[in-house]
Amino acid sequence: MGLHAALAVHPGSGQGAAARIAGTVAARLRDHVDRLDLLAADTPAQSRALLDRSHADGLDALVVLGGDGAAHQAVQFCAGTGVALGLVPSGTGNDLARALGVPSDVPAAVDAVIAALRQRRRRRIDLGRVGDTWFGTVLCAGFDAAVNERANRMRWPRGPRRYDLAILAELAAFRSSRVVVRTDRDELELPAVLAAIGNTGFYGGGVPICPDADPGDGLFDVTVVGNAGRRELVHMLPGLRTGRHVTHPAVTTLRAREVTLSGNDWPVYADGEPLGRVPVSVTCVPGALAVLG
Repeated sequence: MGLHAALAVHPGSGQGAAARIAGTVAARLRDHVDRLDLLAADTPAQSRALLDRSHADGLDALVVLGGDGAAHQAVQFCAGTGVALGLVPSGTGNDLARALGVPSDVPAAVDAVIAALRQRRRRRIDLGRVGDTWFGTVLCAGFDAAVNERANRMRWPRGPRRYDLAILAELAAFRSSRVVVRTDRDELELPAVLAAIGNTGFYGGGVPICPDADPGDGLFDVTVVGNAGRRELVHMLPGLRTGRHVTHPAVTTLRAREVTLSGNDWPVYADGEPLGRVPVSVTCVPGALAVLG
C-alpha cells in the first residue's frame, strides 16, 4: 500500500507565513508520497473535519505547517493512533518543534520530514493528558498562565518579545497564592506564583521553564516558583531564558507521572491554549504520540 500523508495548514500561523509557503511545501512533499491531502483550516472544527476525512482513507502521516496552536490541534488528532506527526514550524513560538529538535529553518524542516517519510522512520514520545485534552509541551498555572492570557490579547510586538512585554505588565498586578501540589511521589503546600508541568522543556517561545524535561522518560518535570516578590521575580527573569532559574532558592523542582494542582483558582494553559482554572489533574501517558524522525 502506498504512503498517504496530509499537510495541515493554519493560514494565520506566523502572521500568514504558513499560507504563503504552503504551496511550495506541498509540492516538495508530493514528490515523496503516493498521496498528499492539503488541509487548510481556520478553526479547530474545520481542521478536525478535514483530518477525519483523510483518516478514513488510511492516513499514515500528518505534517503540520504552523506554530504551537496548529501542533496542539494535530496532537489531539494523532494521540493514541498510528498516524505519525511531522512538524514544519512557521508560527510564533514553535516550542514543540524546538523540543523535538526540528530545524527552525523551513526548508531544512521539510528536508527532515521527507527523509523520515522515505525511510518510514518514526519514534514515540510521551504526552500529558488533562481529561480528554492532550498536550505536548508544558501545562502552566499562575503567573505564567496569566502572562499567556495577556500575550494572546496583544497584537504587538510579534514573536517572543510579545511574551517578554506581557511578563512586565503582569508583574504589576499578580500576587502569590497558596497552592497544593500533589504527585504520585510528593506533596507540597506553599505560597507560590506559578507551577509548570513539563512534558517537554519549553514554553513562551523558547523559555526553558522545565529545562531537563524529556518526552521519552514517562515522567513530567515540575517547576514551582514559591513566594517570590516582584523584585525577586525581576531578578529571576533573565535566568528563565537560560534555565538557571531552577537553582534559585524560591524554586522547587519535582518529577512525577501524575500531578494535581489545587488550593486556588489560577488560570491554566497547556501548549499555549486555555484549559480552565485550578484545580487540575494531569497524567503523563508514555509513548502516546508517534512523531516522524
